[in-house]
Amino acid sequence: MSREHPPEPLDFFIWTVEDVGSWLEEINLGSYRQIFKENGVNGEYLESMSVFTTEQILHFIRRHHMKWGDFITLCKELRRIKVACLKGEQRVRRPWWAPSCLSVVFVKAAKRNRQSRVVSLKLES
Repeated sequence: MSREHPPEPLDFFIWTVEDVGSWLEEINLGSYRQIFKENGVNGEYLESMSVFTTEQILHFIRRHHMKWGDFITLCKELRRIKVACLKGEQRVRRPWWAPSCLSVVFVKAAKRNRQSRVVSLKLES
């Protein structure tokens, strides 16, 4: 992700490792940026955390040398993004890397993708 363009919150499931690092800075967990990068934590991985077992959570915390409070902050911030998605509070934007002539295509695809994710988020709740 380009430094001029912060990651789109509701598209966190397609964030790159660099996007995750930028987001960690935004939520005051920037001290974990390097270790997340070294472990390849991207948006798809963050999304999968919602179905982690207790053992997987403990493994994640140990591997990333996280404090419990920081892990809880991370989870709360991910939940905030999901709730915003359910409420439709974020607008869909063209990805920074996509040519402007394809804006309409990307926005339509993002809306369809988000609708399917909203259904899965409702099932998780």
